[in-house]
Amino acid sequence: MGDFVLNYPLISVCLPMKKIIFLRAFAATSSLLSAALAFAADPLLSLTPDHDTGIYKPGEPVTWTVDIKSGDRAGLTALPYRVSKDGGKAEAASGTIDLSAGPAKITASREDPGALRAEIKLPDPAKSLPIGVGGAVVSPEKIGPVCPAPADFDAFWKTKLDELAKVASNPQVEKIGTEGLRNAEGVDLYRVTLDNIRGTHARGLLARPAQGEKFPALLVVNFAGVYPLDKNMITSEAKEGWLALNINAHDLPPDESEAFYKDQKENALKNYIYFGNDDRDQSYFVRMFLGCVRGAEYLASRPDWNGKVLVVTGVSQGGLQSFATAALYPKITAVVTGVPAGADVYGATANPPHAVAWPYWLNNWGPRDRDPEKVKQTAGYFDTIYFAARIRCPALVGVGLLDNAACPWGVIAAYNAIPQPKELIVMPLADHHGSGGSQNAYFQEALKWKQALLKGQPLPIPPPKF
Repeated sequence: MGDFVLNYPLISVCLPMKKIIFLRAFAATSSLLSAALAFAADPLLSLTPDHDTGIYKPGEPVTWTVDIKSGDRAGLTALPYRVSKDGGKAEAASGTIDLSAGPAKITASREDPGALRAEIKLPDPAKSLPIGVGGAVVSPEKIGPVCPAPADFDAFWKTKLDELAKVASNPQVEKIGTEGLRNAEGVDLYRVTLDNIRGTHARGLLARPAQGEKFPALLVVNFAGVYPLDKNMITSEAKEGWLALNINAHDLPPDESEAFYKDQKENALKNYIYFGNDDRDQSYFVRMFLGCVRGAEYLASRPDWNGKVLVVTGVSQGGLQSFATAALYPKITAVVTGVPAGADVYGATANPPHAVAWPYWLNNWGPRDRDPEKVKQTAGYFDTIYFAARIRCPALVGVGLLDNAACPWGVIAAYNAIPQPKELIVMPLADHHGSGGSQNAYFQEALKWKQALLKGQPLPIPPPKF
């Protein structure tokens, strides 16, 4: 494949919990996978596992009930299906089903820990996108990384933190208006620019309650793409009582025109995820992660921080950034993340190989002028799993078993690597977008965590489910 078009549609998730949280969809994909995710966002078929948790024991049969969501079932005959291990080439089951007279069932199993992914397609080989997807996970507590972290992982990131420490933060703070924003009454809003490594900057939006002296702090990091930051989101967090900073993943102002970001996405930042992916020192993610650290440092330096609570939260790319920030900045006191991307970068080297998750370095989608061995060597320094193993605080993680951007086998491996108190929300019917409210269980639990942190109460971490 060649170049990519990155698409990020806007969605909203409505929670039945006294408030509505507005969120954006968060997939950074190639044009092909973006189309696949968009197609899967409203699939023709539903696949429901016989365990409502989606969790199974080794060798235990997983049976999905397959049915149409709406419309006419006539003609839905001889639909080919395939069940793979970890989305890869290893097959657990295959065949055809007939839905013309009613629902059908698909059954598969695996003896080893990992995920199962069922896909149903139309008989026409020219229509290769799935019309239905099912997921399950076997012995999730035993899923781990394919490879250990690079031996000098910690030494490498220490050199980068040392590089950052040599750059003064030099905060530039500009108060801006809140006219026309939701939930902005009693909130002050600012643009913030902080100096970052190599002459770059960390830029974002800061919001705080207009009244009061000390507040718990929230660092918000963002899903992939190139877009303006959401002023309504950050003022809503301040309205709840947070000293909240939304830091941009890019060295871009936070609130320019849509045309400005469109130009950046199509030109200077096109396919930014591949910038420097064959050189760990030049990887785009070095500046990005250190920008997050700089944002956390800034919050911790402010006299209106309460000195006790410093939370980092984000989804997808923001999940990777969340774990990296917590690993690199020990003052972080909690991580709250849904469908974190970037995990299991070495899954493509497993035997049999796993499907490759975002940012898709170890496949054939990236630039063709790169040395694959150098890309492989670089990838390990940016894996969510290895950052998760180094955090010093509690973490909430949400995983979707239908997700093919933040693949469940990688997300669960990252969760298992966390050495601190933690909670995993397994969502058996959730894709990366959270289509149809399928990620609401995570967002509801995230709200409970944030409310507890705001009030200084114990975190609502239940006993482990497995």
